[in-house]
Amino acid sequence: MPYKINGSECTACAACESECPNDAIYEKSGVYAIKSELCTECVGDHDEPQCVSNCPVDCIRIDKSVPRYQAL
Repeated sequence: MPYKINGSECTACAACESECPNDAIYEKSGVYAIKSELCTECVGDHDEPQCVSNCPVDCIRIDKSVPRYQAL
């Protein structure tokens, strides 16, 4: 499942945006969001999701409403 950013907790620090290997993170209305169709959970790039490990406020969680990424 891709990740999502809880907008009400996001401080718009941008720590996650530059760490995403898929350019799935973008600014939206003063906070950040993740394009679920681009999120690969960093599979094949890193051992753990970079957005999660770099978020200082822990506002990034798994989006259970979207199917899990399947590596090709």
